[in-house]
Amino acid sequence: MTSTLCLRIAAVSGFLTVALGAFGAHGLKALLTEYDTVDIWDKAVLYQMFHTLALLGLALRPTVNTGAAIGFLIGICVFSGSLYVLAVTNLRWFGAITPLGGLAFLIGWILLLWRP
Repeated sequence: MTSTLCLRIAAVSGFLTVALGAFGAHGLKALLTEYDTVDIWDKAVLYQMFHTLALLGLALRPTVNTGAAIGFLIGICVFSGSLYVLAVTNLRWFGAITPLGGLAFLIGWILLLWRP
């Protein structure tokens, strides 16, 4: 993965993080409150932002740790994505998918430790 691609992925993810955070706080407020899933939505946004910043950090390095970047990207999609879906549908079984995204995050961090 090139630095430019990693930077673009981080930019898209950062944009989506802010947009989804605002949408959850305003456009989905009534639904998330009804389902009592505001905290779930907020957790998805928080983890997406942390790992977007990690992707940004990787993009700014001379060489990108592709394994770590892919781990973070998969984690964002699976961890945060499953929480977003759970929050708006109230289908609790989506919570069973979330740990797979968490595992991808952990793998990304281990790969970064292994090959900084």
